[in-house]
This record gives sequence, C-alpha cells and structure tokens, in this order.
Amino acid sequence: MPREQIAPTKSNLIRVKERLATAEEGYDLLEQKREILVMELMQKVEEVKLLERDLDARLASAYPVLKRMLIVAGRERADRISRNIRYRFDLREKRVMIAGMNLPSLEVFLPEAELKYSPANSFAECDETVLEFFRLLKILTELAAVRTIVWRLAREVRKTQRRVNALEKMVIPTARETKLFIESALEERDRESFFSSKLLKRKAGKE
Repeated sequence: MPREQIAPTKSNLIRVKERLATAEEGYDLLEQKREILVMELMQKVEEVKLLERDLDARLASAYPVLKRMLIVAGRERADRISRNIRYRFDLREKRVMIAGMNLPSLEVFLPEAELKYSPANSFAECDETVLEFFRLLKILTELAAVRTIVWRLAREVRKTQRRVNALEKMVIPTARETKLFIESALEERDRESFFSSKLLKRKAGKE
C-alpha cells in the first residue's frame, strides 16, 4: 500500500493522525448517507413500478376507447373536432426534500376536461375519449416527476459511492500506512537515541 512521501517527524505524525481521524469520520458519515440514499432510491423505484403498472392499465383502457370513437365518428370528423380542442398545460419545476437533499422534480397542472366542441357534434364516445386521455396524461406526468427524482437519487448514490470507495481504498489506507511508517521511524530513532546515550554513559564512566 503506498504512503505519503513525508519526513517522519512528530509534527507530521500529528497531522497524519488528524487527517486519518477526519477521513474515518467522513467515511462513516458517507456510508450512512449512501445507505439512506439507496433506501430512498429503492422506495422511489417501487413507486415507479406501481405507476408503470397503472400506466399499462390506463393504456389498455384508453386506446380501445379512441378506436371506438374513430369508428363511430370517422377519422375526418374526429380530426375536425380535435382542431377546435385546445388545452393549456402548466409545467413547472418543484423542489422536494429527500434524505436531507433538495432535489428538483416536475409538477404539472392539468386543466379541467371541458366540452370544447359544438353540442351538435357532441357524442358520448368523444367525451369518453377526452376523459380517458386526461387520466392517462395525469399518470404520465406523475411518472415523469418520480422518474426525475429516481434519476437524481441514482446520480447522488453513484457520486457518494465514489467518495466512499476513494476513502476506503485510497485515502484511509494511505494515511494508515503513513502513520505506521512515521511511528516505526520515530520508535527506531528513539531506540537509536537510547542506545547512543547508554554508550556515551559507559564511555564517560570508563574515563
């Protein structure tokens, strides 16, 4: 394991010990953060699965209604009616707090479904089609909002995991190896100093 190329002095030992303590504390905090993020991510993934299931069910319901409306009204008549239908959808960014982080998400304000065509051309299949696709759009917007959060959480998990790996595999081992090297060098220096002082005493005694 590589170590820092620094002089084995007591002051450097103090600094290395401080860095090691900070790195170990940071590792514990990041590991806790990673676990919380993963837990939140898994919950949101489950939420996405439920919304996708609802989406599949809504698609299975909406498109047969659309086909039935086209059969009853005819494509040309349906096209003329659709040109007179205009809705305004308000899409905004909103912030949500998850695991102590302020993450961006989406918020869509859907207008009320209204009768936008002439009563003379109105028929039940058209009303039903509009309502079905409004419900479909509602699920799609909810799914987009949750998927945005999932993507942000997954990116944060990857970033946190990289930091955890860097501390675990590089920073902490290097600091520990450097600490051991300096401690060993200082102990060796103390032993040499001790033996040197004993030799000097012996020589002084003989004289």
